[in-house]
Amino acid sequence: MTTTTLTERTETASGYKPTHTLPLRVELARQLKRRRTLVMAGILAALPFVLLIAFAIGGTPNGRNNTITLMDTATASGANFAAVNLFVSAGFLLVIPVALFCGDTVASEAGWSSLRYLLAAPVPRARLLWSKLVVGLGLSLAAMILLPLVALAVGTAAYGWGPLQIPTGGSLDSGTAAQRLLIVVAYIFVSQLVTAGLAFWLSTKTDAPLGAVGGAVGLTIVGNVLDAVTALGHWRDFLPAHWQFAWADAVQPNLQWSGMIQGTAISITYALVLFALAFRGFARKDIVS
Repeated sequence: MTTTTLTERTETASGYKPTHTLPLRVELARQLKRRRTLVMAGILAALPFVLLIAFAIGGTPNGRNNTITLMDTATASGANFAAVNLFVSAGFLLVIPVALFCGDTVASEAGWSSLRYLLAAPVPRARLLWSKLVVGLGLSLAAMILLPLVALAVGTAAYGWGPLQIPTGGSLDSGTAAQRLLIVVAYIFVSQLVTAGLAFWLSTKTDAPLGAVGGAVGLTIVGNVLDAVTALGHWRDFLPAHWQFAWADAVQPNLQWSGMIQGTAISITYALVLFALAFRGFARKDIVS
């Protein structure tokens, strides 16, 4: 009698289609129901209220040393308040949801000892990673959209709807300001793809979600520290952190693309390498949990 392996049986099973396993809507529903998703959404939605209270207690921001910064224009309009929320959170706070949603996704399944059962369903490994990566990136983007939306609503209620006041002088009308804020959000998301890649790659390497999330955040911080070392000179141009605030060129009277284009190229290059490493390593990994 000829023996048939499990792989051979699943390949010939009637009605089995690898592309129909673990649909994105199923994975999205699973992730949306998790407590860490709700907590992260709550923290991001609360930040504009925290800043509003801070400005109410501290008064209207004033320029220091006769210089006006974006922070000093926070109470000028709802658009300015939204821009300031992005400014204070882009360097670190928005790193957390990206690392969490992309780093916890595979490692948590391994930690729960459910990963091997998903693969035995059978869900192809590439399909499983693809579903989890798309959902992780989607939730990360949603987090970055949630913050400025709440900030815009809170800022408009508190300071009124008006043009975006530019620290260097001049202003952008409401319609143009909304378009520029969309560009800012899009660029911040692209710049965080490196953190997403680090977190996702580490998530395929460990059964500890905290290790993947913490490792991605830690390496991102190391990148920021290295960018502060001016002795590195032009080598800093190859660090993703060097371009993380290039979006400031979008809130100028004349939109400048050069910095954002360079930052986008650097971020996407690093991210593609890290995602490829994650898929390659997971395809060969012995799943025991």
